[in-house]
Amino acid sequence: MSKVSSEFVPLRAAVMTVSARRTAADDTSGDYLRQALQDAGHQVAASAIVSENLYQIRAQVSAWIASDDIHVVLINGGTGFTAGDQVPEAIRVLFDREIEGFGELFRMVSYEEIGTATIQSRAIAGLANQTAIFAVPGSTKACHTAWERIICEQLDARQKPCNLYPHLKK
Repeated sequence: MSKVSSEFVPLRAAVMTVSARRTAADDTSGDYLRQALQDAGHQVAASAIVSENLYQIRAQVSAWIASDDIHVVLINGGTGFTAGDQVPEAIRVLFDREIEGFGELFRMVSYEEIGTATIQSRAIAGLANQTAIFAVPGSTKACHTAWERIICEQLDARQKPCNLYPHLKK
C-alpha cells in the first residue's frame, strides 16, 4: 500500500479528556481537539470525559479501538507525574505497537515552550487494532502543540514522505 494519498481522506476520531474536575462546560482542551479535528476535515465520532481511573480509561479506549467506526483516539490529561496520572499505564498494554518517536518529538517541541518542565510529560502514542492513539498533557496549550506540530500531519494521508493513514482501519 502506498504511504501517501493524492487526496485528503477524512478520519473518524474519538476524543477523551481524563480529569477528576473537568465537565463538558469547562473542557477547553477537549473542545480544542474536537474543533481542530473538524477544522482539518476529520469527523468527531465520539467524545468522553473519564475520571482518573486506570480501568475506566482502559475500558473506554478498548471500546473505541474495538469499534470499526474509530480510526483515531486523542486523549488529553493524565500523562504527568501525579498519582492520578495513569494514562500511560492504562493504554500502553493495549498497543500492538508503540510509536516511540511521538513522545520523544512532543518533549522536544514542548521544550521550546516550557523548558525542562517537559521531562515530566509522559506523552505517548501507539497503534492498537489499526487505531492510532495519542495521549498528551491536559493543558490546552499542550494539546495545541501536539496537534499543530505533530498529530495533524500524521493524520493527513497526503503527508510525505509518510503518515499513519496506511496503518489505520479502512
